[in-house]
Amino acid sequence: MARLSTIGLLTAGAIALTAGTVSAQTIRFWTTEEQPERLARQEALAADFKAKTGISVEVIPVTESDLGKRATAAFAANDLPDVIYFTLQYVQPWAEAGILDIDANTEAVEELGKETFAPGALAMADFDGDTAAVPVDGWTQMVVYRKDLFEAAGLQPPDSYANILAAIDKLHNPPELYGFVAATKVDENFMSQVLEHVLLANGATPVSEKGLTGFDPKKLGEALEFYKALAKASPPGELYWKQSRELYFAGKAAMIIWSPFILDELAGLRDSAPPTINDDPTSRELASKTGIVTTIRGPSNPDGAAWADIRYLGVTSSADTDAAIKFIEYSMDEGYPQTLSIAPEGKFPVRRGDKSDPEKYVKLWSTLEVGVDRRAPMKDLYPAEVLSSIVSGLDTAQRWGVAEGQLSAASKVINSQVINRIARRYIDDEISLDEAVEAINAEIAKL
Repeated sequence: MARLSTIGLLTAGAIALTAGTVSAQTIRFWTTEEQPERLARQEALAADFKAKTGISVEVIPVTESDLGKRATAAFAANDLPDVIYFTLQYVQPWAEAGILDIDANTEAVEELGKETFAPGALAMADFDGDTAAVPVDGWTQMVVYRKDLFEAAGLQPPDSYANILAAIDKLHNPPELYGFVAATKVDENFMSQVLEHVLLANGATPVSEKGLTGFDPKKLGEALEFYKALAKASPPGELYWKQSRELYFAGKAAMIIWSPFILDELAGLRDSAPPTINDDPTSRELASKTGIVTTIRGPSNPDGAAWADIRYLGVTSSADTDAAIKFIEYSMDEGYPQTLSIAPEGKFPVRRGDKSDPEKYVKLWSTLEVGVDRRAPMKDLYPAEVLSSIVSGLDTAQRWGVAEGQLSAASKVINSQVINRIARRYIDDEISLDEAVEAINAEIAKL
């Protein structure tokens, strides 16, 4: 068992023993949160942890694009750090390679309480019934919509294909107001993310446990037909995140899909991206008129899905295991407010609360300040029901290939941008729906 094999393994110079007791202890922590302000917050958390436990933490910044190569090289040299903060894409391959101490990470989650974590975030780290890494924070893609216009028109929130299409039918009135702003620029990752969210919502996935299998034609067809309707309710041109934000901020779009990093801008807290719905770039008017949906349902998937980016903490196979577990537990419990405050708008609490209060950290997160040129707590910007909706997406959080253990295979499809290209041809009426479905599955087969 990994837990047993790693107890007592020492990182270089980590522990000095005197008369059978620990007199000095240092663990190494790799983090991809390397921006100066974020690094300072992590170093403050490490200092507080040392004051409480006597264990020092060396906080080592690692550029995210270099993380995979550095971890592989360190593993080969038996020189891994004790704890790593990393993205979803590494969970399964690192667990399979032996970089992560699965038993130690499972122990940390169980000590904190599995029931206190968002189910979707835990499910993405499942490894044969164990938990390969500890979910620490994440964000879900959002349907951002004009709640005031929906309410005035008697419309339901845009949490399903049907409700979104009904809203477009009622509200689309160009050029004064576009029903939607869909991503149509095929070489932008933004289009890939939005399309994956829309297809996940209908249960459409290109992989199974066997690898790349192509999409179920019915589910894919329904999703493409829906996406074409979104595009037809959008302005013409090559659209991505920039245009969708500008049009929504100007009051010219009823709905867009965006990441939560729009939340502070929407409330007039960032001068480089101000709302232009009125003459005051610091106004919170648009934020007050905005609703948020994270989970969308398609006709073939009544439970729906949310697209999420989850980050994890992992004890490595070279770690001083007990000290590493203590640091993770501290970061996810007493130190969790500091962990989330690194960037609250993009760090939703995947641990909702503790055993005494199941909503403790959700409530605390709402009090953390966001913004750049001005700052304010989230709860002062958005009502409680909106914040609850934002965090709830972590319950149904999914990504292609995670449940099947085929994330790397799914990544090939996404990186090829084949779905973007063929979907755009269908949107532009160059090919039929049946031709689009057949072409996408044929291209996936070549991968």
